[in-house]
Amino acid sequence: MGPKAKKSGRRKRKITKAERLKQLQEEEERRQKEEEEARVKYEKEEMERLEIQRIEKEKWHQLEAKGPKAKKCEPSDIFIPQWKHYIQCDGSPDPSKSPEINTFISLWKEETNETLEEVIAKSKLVLNLIDKLKLILLETPPYDLEDKNIIQYQGSILELQELLHLKFNIATEILLRQASTLADLDSGNMEKVIQDENVTLYVWANLKKNPRYKSVRFSETQTGFEIPRILATSDIALRLLHTHYDHVTPLRPVPTSLQEHTATVTHFVKDEVQNEEAAISRELQEEGKQRENESNSVQEEETKFEEQGDSEVQMSFVQEEPEATKFELEMKLLSETVLSAQLLLIENANERPCFFEDNEVDLCQFTTLGGVYHLDILELPPQCKPMKGWMIVEILKEGLQKYIYPPETTEDVETENAFPPIEVTLEVQKNVIFFEDPMVARWDAEGKHWQTDGISNVSYKSEERLITFSLETFGPVTLIQDSHINMPFQSWELRPLDVNKVLLTVTTVFTEIQIQIKENLCMLASIKLNNKKHSSILEGKWMTPISFICALKEAGLNIFPSGHSHFYVVINYKDPLVEMKAYRQLALLSSAFAFGWSKWNIVCNSKKVIVKLKEHLTEEPTQKPNWTLLMFSGDRAQRLKINEDSEAFSEALQEETEFHSTLYHMVKDFASKKAMEKIRSSNCQFIDSVCYMLLSTRLLSYS
Repeated sequence: MGPKAKKSGRRKRKITKAERLKQLQEEEERRQKEEEEARVKYEKEEMERLEIQRIEKEKWHQLEAKGPKAKKCEPSDIFIPQWKHYIQCDGSPDPSKSPEINTFISLWKEETNETLEEVIAKSKLVLNLIDKLKLILLETPPYDLEDKNIIQYQGSILELQELLHLKFNIATEILLRQASTLADLDSGNMEKVIQDENVTLYVWANLKKNPRYKSVRFSETQTGFEIPRILATSDIALRLLHTHYDHVTPLRPVPTSLQEHTATVTHFVKDEVQNEEAAISRELQEEGKQRENESNSVQEEETKFEEQGDSEVQMSFVQEEPEATKFELEMKLLSETVLSAQLLLIENANERPCFFEDNEVDLCQFTTLGGVYHLDILELPPQCKPMKGWMIVEILKEGLQKYIYPPETTEDVETENAFPPIEVTLEVQKNVIFFEDPMVARWDAEGKHWQTDGISNVSYKSEERLITFSLETFGPVTLIQDSHINMPFQSWELRPLDVNKVLLTVTTVFTEIQIQIKENLCMLASIKLNNKKHSSILEGKWMTPISFICALKEAGLNIFPSGHSHFYVVINYKDPLVEMKAYRQLALLSSAFAFGWSKWNIVCNSKKVIVKLKEHLTEEPTQKPNWTLLMFSGDRAQRLKINEDSEAFSEALQEETEFHSTLYHMVKDFASKKAMEKIRSSNCQFIDSVCYMLLSTRLLSYS
């Protein structure tokens, strides 16, 4: 036998004491490093938190100095977004600051060779800046908006909109110069489709000029055109730029009457406070002189000391009394100012909108939905040519040019029907709801308005969400719907879900909309179309009331009357002061009581409102609710003897009940202790949000 084979493998080396110490030292250093990083992170977060508190405190003092009405605003809601923008450090400008937004615009103008993909990516930031400026104009109290600020913000919005569209034109020209290199192998023409959350772009370049190729359909879509022979044989390109936003309709001006009214109220508040402060100052001076004379007439030191002590007590009492008087005056003026501001939200316009020409769209009656379709026939620019490894391209000084169709002069054309209307098929945006077949409107660049002439053969396929029509001339096109299609409402209900949380349900002919409200936020809870649940991208998203209202309108769910809506809808007119006071009372009690629509509200006169009421302390709806009818006239509340099923209307007072000045004092007679505790613990922001939503929907007049 041969020798035994040696065992393979190595014996595990034993760690020396020095290596063990080194490992322990490294672990200790790593632990200390992690602790140091955690400490630095905590200190940074703590410094940011303290800085936010400091800024809130400073801004709050500034608000107090501007007038009593500003006390109603929460400083965090107004100034925290500015602080968050500051600490983000993402390089985006603050749109409210003119130097920053002007610098951003100037630098972007210098970038001239951006592709369509780059422009679409940059458009997200631009649209965000535009939305911020629009929200500033909507959310800022009018007395804080000076004329120069309004001009600055609206000017920045228009400049950003124009520059964004110009960038799309420049990028389209760059793409069309390369059309020959991007041609399709089958058709020989170029086709390009780019889809984004805010923009959808379709470009088709006619490279072959085949007279038989008259039907243009973009791949994997139903969008397309039926072009006439003259276009099929021309050096043209077709572009459809579908922006999911509307930058064509002119900005609505800030109501001057609201500004003047609020400015008058603010000056009145300031003048009254200043007069009161002057009166208090004179009283203090007179008291000081009187005490000085008294102290000079006293000779003995002990008596003098006692009188000085008495005078200090009197001084503090005199100071406290004027301070209390000043506070009461400010609270009174604050109440009057808030009441005036809320009253303006439900004020009906006295005059109908100005007379509109034939075929012009009345934007007080109709709303543009689904964005704008920019339809353009473009002249095909010179194509780039490869030469010895280089690409040679001729760049026209005038840039991208539109092809005039039909031409201004048609002398050379023999047949009369050489320039027929062009058939267009468009896909309707999925996130927009049309309750009826949409109408098509085109933009009149000269008159600066939408109009419906020059459009024919409109057909709409609701299931496929396709709309087809014939267009005489190309340009911006949009879809419009009656703004008041869901008005008047059939019924409504306001039901508490929890403390500082309610559910508002509005039922119309076509839909049922449920809105949750908590603190200073609103959310779309659900939508039903024809008694079937409909999904929406807005569901589950909490927004501030103004942002929420704008989002619902853009989605086609407009349940918010304007000052001119009473000209287009038959309403149950109520006195604005009574209506406004009723909304404030309902909001105050909404944490513990459910309210609903009553058929008797139509029967009573315009100086009174009638609603259903019941105590509701659970989150789930009651199966067989025992509703109580109450009537409110602004300064008197009462429970009615009749119920919702009574045969005739009567204002008779329910037995063993009394008249009260407010709904709050009325419900105290029969409300449980738990219900009153929930009402007293309601958050002021929550009450204000509920009140704002009620004022915006005007349920008592439009149901």
